[in-house]
Parts: sequence; C-alpha cells; structure tokens
Amino acid sequence: MAEPDPDPYADTVNTVERFIVVVLFDGVDLLDVTGPPEVFALLSREVGDATGYRVALAAETMDPVTTSAGVRILPDLTFREVAGRSIDTLLVPGSVEIDARGRVRALADPVVVDRVRTLAETARRVASVCVGAHILADAGLLDGRRATTHWSTARQLAEEHPSIEVDADPIFIRDQEVWTGAGISACLDLSLALVADDFGEAVALRVARQLVMYLKRPSGQSQFSVPLEPVSTTRRIEDLRHYITRNLAGELTVADLAEQAHVGERQLTRIFKTELGMTPAAYIESARVEVARNRLESTDDTLERVATVCGFHTTDTLVRAFRRRLDTTPTEYRSRFRTSPRPAQTVGKVSSATGVEVGRGEPPAGSTVMPIPDAVSTGP
Repeated sequence: MAEPDPDPYADTVNTVERFIVVVLFDGVDLLDVTGPPEVFALLSREVGDATGYRVALAAETMDPVTTSAGVRILPDLTFREVAGRSIDTLLVPGSVEIDARGRVRALADPVVVDRVRTLAETARRVASVCVGAHILADAGLLDGRRATTHWSTARQLAEEHPSIEVDADPIFIRDQEVWTGAGISACLDLSLALVADDFGEAVALRVARQLVMYLKRPSGQSQFSVPLEPVSTTRRIEDLRHYITRNLAGELTVADLAEQAHVGERQLTRIFKTELGMTPAAYIESARVEVARNRLESTDDTLERVATVCGFHTTDTLVRAFRRRLDTTPTEYRSRFRTSPRPAQTVGKVSSATGVEVGRGEPPAGSTVMPIPDAVSTGP
C-alpha cells in the first residue's frame, strides 16, 4: 500500500517568517483566490526566494473546491490542520448570489465564518478581498472598525453590521491589523499594499511594474462612479438625476431642483439624503467630477474647457472639487489615467494660483508627473 503524500507544510508552517493562508469554499470568486498569490510569486521573482512567503489554500476538506467561475481548485490543507498554527496573513475571499432581478447579495457560510474566527486568533493580520468583508463582519472581526467592500454590497454590509463604519469608496482600507479590499481586481492593490508593508514601497514598486499597474491609485480614487450608484426608489429622484446629468453646465441650484421636483428646498434635501445618502449639492458635485474624470481620460480638452463643460466654470473650482472628492488634481489624474494619446503640442501655461497645467500639451519643465506613484494608500 502506497504511503500517503507527506504534508509539504508540516516542517515549515511554524518556522517560515510569513505563512499566508487563503480561505477556500465552494462558490468563492476565482480572482479573489488567485490574485494575491500571483503578486507574492512575482515578489519572489523580484527579490529571490528570500521573501519568507509560503501560501497555502485551506478548506473544510481536501475535496476540490468549485469557484464561481466553475474552475475547481485543490486545497493544500484543511482548516483543522491549520488551526493553532502561527499565521502571518489570513486572506479571506468572498462570494455572492444574484437573484432573478439581478440584485447582488454577499454570502457568508456560518461554517466558514466560524473557521475564520478561529484562524484569526493566531494570525498577525487578517485581510478580506472584495465581499470577503462580510465573512469578517459575521466573525466579529470588523466591529468598531472602518472597512470597505465591493460597492454593490456596501449597503448590505452597513445595514447588517451598524457597528462597522462602512466606506464604499476606497480601493482598500487598513484599520490596524485588519485590512479590507474593494472590488475583485482591487485584490492586486491590496496585495501590493501588503508587500509594501512587509518589504517597503521600493520593492512593491518593482512588483507593480511587473504587473503593469500602479503601486497605488490616487488615494481618493473611487471604486465606482456616479452612474453605478444604487438606483433610487422613487421616480421623482430618478427624473432629477437625469435632469442634473443633462444640465451639468448650468447653475443647478437647490431652488432650481426643488422647482423641477415640485417640492420645497428643505424637503428636497431630505429626499436626497434618504434616497442617495447625500445633499443635492454633494450629488451635483459628484456628478460633475465624474464627467470631468471621463473627459480628462479620453479627450484633449484644456482644464478651462473641462471646467466649463462640467459646470465648474473656473479651473480653481475644478481643482478644489478634485481635491475634495479624489484627493488629487485634474492634471495628476489625467497623467495617470489618460486613455487617448497625448498630441505633441506646445507647453501649456501653469496657473500661478493652482500650480496646475491650464493649457494643452506636455507638463511644463519642473512639474512633477509620476507614471507610478511611490506610496501606498488606504483610501481617503
């Protein structure tokens, strides 16, 4: 009778510097599971095999796990085999279900929740990927903390766990030893941040270059845009949102919107806060910033033109809105996320008031435009 294969982690789990456990269960999102190990593997290629990282996939049993993509993955260890061992990083992916109306709901298997709660006791840090935050929340690991998740389930997380400060905007958030990531592809941003935390930003930058991505996205970059926000429940607000979109270049005062909706200004503000979670003025600014982002990414419009078309009227107002909403400047945003080729033109002027380019063409000599930022952000 053949001898069973030895446990490849039996002699190393307690001695390696960084033992990383990825939680597996049926229906898990595939990229949540495979993305982080790929980042860690690229790290090993960049610095040699001296990272100390050892990644193990752990599940309830050793049976193949079927992911949401239909791809089956074999676990390395069971939860029972990992329990009690010293874990450097516990990575918790997530899964969702979609009903007949297309509504997304995060799932959290009670068995998996119990396992995660137990494993977290011996982990130096815990990180959730995408909707894995719901598992951490059910395990009580996010109580009293600030956390993020995929934008489509952020409201669910906030409603089910009022003790958590849910911020649906950042790509990822670090709250002491607990990290939470946003959308599925944000697992790469989160993993790079973990690498930077362990080895410094210079090393993480080398890995980011291998991934052909930024070490960080601008600190305020939202994981979703205004059109992707939850649809309001009343026709009145939906009509107002369309009206705002059609008239962004205009004044769009609260009085104007109230007249359109046939309600008083105070009632309009209450409706916006209830339906959209923000004031009319905040929503209008968000919509204008969203349109401005799109124009900066895809057109050669000057900042003056962008400001006019989007209703900001002046570049100073545009810059202030970008700093407030995205924690960056329009010029910095364009330099990082431009999708159309920049034409060879004369150097644009730089506003003495804002220090940003207000003409077309390349940034002036002496200005700072970094193709890959040199720091890691946890969001605004």
